[in-house]
Amino acid sequence: MTTIFLSLGSNLGDRLKTLRSAIELLRGSRISTFRCSSVYETEPVEFGDQPDFLNMVVAARTPLGPEAVLAVCQEIEQRLGRRRPEKARTIDIDLLYYGTIQLSTGDLELPHPRLHERRFVLVPLQEITPDFLDPVRNQTVDSLLKHCPDQSRVTEFSPGGREPC
Repeated sequence: MTTIFLSLGSNLGDRLKTLRSAIELLRGSRISTFRCSSVYETEPVEFGDQPDFLNMVVAARTPLGPEAVLAVCQEIEQRLGRRRPEKARTIDIDLLYYGTIQLSTGDLELPHPRLHERRFVLVPLQEITPDFLDPVRNQTVDSLLKHCPDQSRVTEFSPGGREPC
């Protein structure tokens, strides 16, 4: 079993319900989530003319290989209505880390190549694993967040204290 970290985001429809559905589908796909961050409301970073996102990070364990995890994530995205290449998304699931493996194929790069540039990923990741050492940058998640060039808005979102996990 390998520990993985996934970033989940949604900015269309019932965003919180979509995050919950994605987590349930992950659990039914040989991916056992065991730690979830809070949910954060975030402004769109690359394409500003769209609704705010809800983002979170989950830590999980899986016997699946990295490519199989990617396939599961893409299947769940499709089941929940994701249409590529649209920028607004019912759901986006990114594999951030697969243990400490470094991998670059045509379809997958690990660790995720832009995670260190995105507060909407680093804030929830730092909440659940501040001391995790990025194997490429040789910095902890806490340090990556402190040096992140992105200054976009990331605020905790907690309607009635209901979290997806």
